[in-house]
Amino acid sequence: MNVNTIDPMWIWIAVGVLAVIVIAALFARAARRSRTHALREQFGSEYDHAVQQSRSRKRAEQELASRVQEVEKHTIRPLSAAERERYRGDWQRVERHFIERPATAVVEADELVADIMRVQGYPMGDFEKHAAHLSVTHPRVVEHYRAGHRAMEGAPGSASTEDLRQAMLHYRALFEQLSGTDAGDVAANVARVAETGASEAAPETIREREHAVEANPKRDFQ
Repeated sequence: MNVNTIDPMWIWIAVGVLAVIVIAALFARAARRSRTHALREQFGSEYDHAVQQSRSRKRAEQELASRVQEVEKHTIRPLSAAERERYRGDWQRVERHFIERPATAVVEADELVADIMRVQGYPMGDFEKHAAHLSVTHPRVVEHYRAGHRAMEGAPGSASTEDLRQAMLHYRALFEQLSGTDAGDVAANVARVAETGASEAAPETIREREHAVEANPKRDFQ
């Protein structure tokens, strides 16, 4: 077929179609980049966690977007002043329990956080569901939830005293954020422990803790 016999109109149509395809591809690429940027901004390190778990950026972004849609179906509210005061008292009791029963106290802290989420209107579910929903509204502290929960995943009694102590710090950071109490820089709570854990005089046994509390009743278990 002689190229010279091709109608120029068809050539222009082909060029126009190709241009449309290229432009559409560029827009799609820009949209994907924009979506990725928006999700990274919203979820922070949770974005990387989702990618690592799903082993696919596309699947991770679909999962994160579905979390947002699911949480948007529910009305998430802050605690009332009375609820905040009640939960503050509950948390103080949990911390006192840590002195004698650290493993039990970590479980209580986990249950307390789950109860606060239920009262605030988060959908009910298991730990992974709670963590997913929490990541939508509190993406910067959901890592504390996971880190605290890990102390309960091993065999009963397998967690060391230091593991349990750090788990309580994670739960405290999460509790303060959920309850609206003055948390300060919640992200620094565990970092501070990691930096000073080796040098702080953290009691190694329950009896040493009791002696420490008797000597200074106002001292926290940190």
